[in-house]
Amino acid sequence: MRLAQPDWLMHRLSVSGRASEVAAFRQTASGSGIVPWWWDYDAMAQDWFHMLMAAPQRHISAAGSRLLAHAVCDAVRAGHDRLASQQDRPLCPFDLNALRPVPPALLRRGPDDPASLDWLWRHWGTTWPLRRVEVLVPEPEYFCCSFCAADWTPWPILASLRRRFQALRIDMTPLYDT
Repeated sequence: MRLAQPDWLMHRLSVSGRASEVAAFRQTASGSGIVPWWWDYDAMAQDWFHMLMAAPQRHISAAGSRLLAHAVCDAVRAGHDRLASQQDRPLCPFDLNALRPVPPALLRRGPDDPASLDWLWRHWGTTWPLRRVEVLVPEPEYFCCSFCAADWTPWPILASLRRRFQALRIDMTPLYDT
């Protein structure tokens, strides 16, 4: 369900209706664009150490491998902390995690856990957060954005949005020719 290199499919989402309803939709759909997965950095460093030690033509000592593994882990942690500090900022105009947040119990399991993947597939319709989300038309009674979704169209999100915002016309179109 989650390919290492997914096909990123371009989509267009359009929302129309009364200005107050479109504004409510935009506020609800806007988020950080970040899924706050929990990472076990100690296990990560240990995995990297073992990969370095198992390299067929290793040119680094065990002590050097351990130092490098911890340095890489520290860099990953710093990047994750930087992103996490932006979690409350609405940087993404159409954020699946803002619309249907990943449950905390699954956040602890991580994005590659089978239970997490199953939940993402059932509730989002894709196993990755959206990419390249861009507002195309930001008018009071009409909102349009484009985005890339991994491997499939997020139909479950569309269905839940139509139930939640029944006064709006909400359309999602895969753009196969781009």
